[in-house]
Amino acid sequence: MKPFLILQLRPETEASDNEYDAILAKGGLTPDRSHRIRLDCEGIPADLRLGDYAGTIVGGGPGCVSDPPERKSPVEARIEAAVMGLMPEITSRDLPFLGCCYGIGILAHHLGGRVTKEAHSEPVGTSPCALTLDGREDPLLAGCPDEFDAFVGHKEAVQALPPGAVHLVSSGPCPYQMIRHGRNVYATQFHPEADAEGFELRIEIYKHRGYFPPKDAERLVTMCRAADVTAPEHVLRNFVSRYG
Repeated sequence: MKPFLILQLRPETEASDNEYDAILAKGGLTPDRSHRIRLDCEGIPADLRLGDYAGTIVGGGPGCVSDPPERKSPVEARIEAAVMGLMPEITSRDLPFLGCCYGIGILAHHLGGRVTKEAHSEPVGTSPCALTLDGREDPLLAGCPDEFDAFVGHKEAVQALPPGAVHLVSSGPCPYQMIRHGRNVYATQFHPEADAEGFELRIEIYKHRGYFPPKDAERLVTMCRAADVTAPEHVLRNFVSRYG
C-alpha cells in the first residue's frame, strides 16, 4: 500500500505538528502510511518520485503566493519554490493532490489563475460554504451537506476560476472555496483538517501575523469553541479512501 506524501509549510513547530496530527486523524491515516516533509526544515529529496505515493497533501501556512519576491523571507521563497516545482508533473499526469488553504493559491497560480489580495480575503473564523452543482457530484464531497460551515483565515484569494478548473464549493465572502483540475487534482481555500482546538492554537501562534488585531484573539477563540464545523473533514477522509 502506497503512503501519502504530506508537505508542510508552517515554520512554527507546534502549529506544524498539530496540523500533521489533524491530517492523519481526519484522513484516517496512520504515521506509517505517510511521508511527512517539513519544507521549512528540509528540501524535497532529489530522488523523490511522485508515482511512489498514493497522493500528495499540502498543508497551510502563513506565506502568500501573491506577495512580491522582495517581501518573501528566504524560507517562504524556498517553500513556495519547492511546492511549485512539483505542480507541472502533478497536473500533467493528473496525480492525486489535495492542497489546503495555501494550496489553492499554489494550484491556481500554477494554472495561470489570478491570486491576489484585492478581494475575497476572510478573517479567522468560520465561513458558510455551499456546494455547486459540480460539487454535489464530486466524490471528495460525498457526505457533505449542500451547505456547511468551515474554518478559514486567509489574506489572498483566487479572483477568477483558473483555466481548466472546475468550481466545487463557494461562499459569499470567498467565491472559490474548492476547485478541481482534471479528475484528481484538488484544492480548498478552507481548512479540511481544522477543528476548534487546532484553530485555537493557530490563533495564539499567528495573532501577530496580520490575520486579525491581536486584541481579538480571545473573542476568536470563543467563536471557534462555539462553532459547529464537522463537514469539511469529509474531504480529507474521501481523498484518502479514494486514492489509498
